[in-house]
Amino acid sequence: MNSPADVWTMVLKLMEAEMTPTTIHTWFDDVQAVSIDANQFVICAPVSFKRDMIADRYTPAIQKALHELFSSDFEVIVIGEEDKNTFVKPDRPADDSSFLPGTEEYTFERFVVGASNKFAHAAALAVAENPAKSYNPLFIYGESGLGKTHLMCAIAHRIHRNHPDYRVLYLKSETFCNELIQAIQQGRNEEFREKYRYVDVFLMDDVQFIAGKESSQEEMFHTFNSLYEAGRQIVFTADRPPKEMLRLDDRLRTRFEWGLPVDIQPPDYETRVAIIKNKAIRRGMNLPEPVLQYIAENITSNVRQIEGTVNKILAFQELMGESVDVDMVIRAVRDMFKERAEFLPSPDIIIEEVSKFYDIDADAIRGQGRTKDTALARQIAMYQIRQMTNLSLKEIGKEFEGRDHTTVMHSIERVEKLMKTRPEIKEVIKDLNSNINARYDN
Repeated sequence: MNSPADVWTMVLKLMEAEMTPTTIHTWFDDVQAVSIDANQFVICAPVSFKRDMIADRYTPAIQKALHELFSSDFEVIVIGEEDKNTFVKPDRPADDSSFLPGTEEYTFERFVVGASNKFAHAAALAVAENPAKSYNPLFIYGESGLGKTHLMCAIAHRIHRNHPDYRVLYLKSETFCNELIQAIQQGRNEEFREKYRYVDVFLMDDVQFIAGKESSQEEMFHTFNSLYEAGRQIVFTADRPPKEMLRLDDRLRTRFEWGLPVDIQPPDYETRVAIIKNKAIRRGMNLPEPVLQYIAENITSNVRQIEGTVNKILAFQELMGESVDVDMVIRAVRDMFKERAEFLPSPDIIIEEVSKFYDIDADAIRGQGRTKDTALARQIAMYQIRQMTNLSLKEIGKEFEGRDHTTVMHSIERVEKLMKTRPEIKEVIKDLNSNINARYDN
């Protein structure tokens, strides 16, 4: 959490722009910050006449500075020495047992470095060793399954190890959006802001899903400003660089690019072999060289799928009691080497994701509603089903209350034209693809 002393230093710096050095020296030299929470800032003035003067004349200036820092209104309380113990809060102990459960293996020591991720790894390590001193924000982008989450969690674990008193917050962007909706519905906006704006390290996975969500972008803008101006480390991951998030608010896109954007590419052959060997050894397996080569040659783009392959080979060996050779590997993971086109989402899943994206009921998308938004959502759903399944135009029409195949064809053609003339539609299709494919990731 932002320490009261750090906040007070920044407040004084902001007030220097509107006050003379003599005024600052006369009234604030011996003032100390005592505590800060969601909406209250407490300072201590040991001399009574100074305390009265600050409370009467200077609290508006302090409140203004606090608002600039946190985009939030604070009550400023000025106390004397005798009242300090009432407001001082005990330090929050570190709780190692509950720190990012389920990510224990996501450390720098277990991250296999190769040409495709060397730069991103170096940047992440620099941030972990010197939070908010090297690159802020750090923005890691790349396709799904290449190790972005691993690096982000490795940063969190290293900072937590080196600074156990730091508040480190890791979350998915979807969690941020859902909690904001609940906070607005339940009138808990200040509680929401306290959770996200008073941390030392803020790490958000899959930030691309905030794009296009007006309230979430607005809240993220102020959260980012509060953290950045307070000198707190910020890390984002996404499936694309900020400049390609066409529906992202320009203010956020600019801020995401303030620090260092780094990409992770699919691993090359040598890196894939090293990853397979590393994961096999950690599972107690020593894979023969031909087996390593076979897996590395067949899985070329996704580290997560490599891990799944190793796990399946181990399970096959344990259950079948067979020695590991290429023939055994082929039998164990044959389905994992199929073309992606064979892993087809259902029309129900596609319509459900379009429904969630546009906040329009799935039955309305399937039905006869003719509002502009519903019609566009229906056309995009038809387009996605055509692109992501093997259904014919007639079969797609049956999914939408028996519409004629010509209607489906015209809908698909319209979406294709919109993608050429309206960049945001192309962005919508990309986001929907990510959401749909995420339903099938292991």
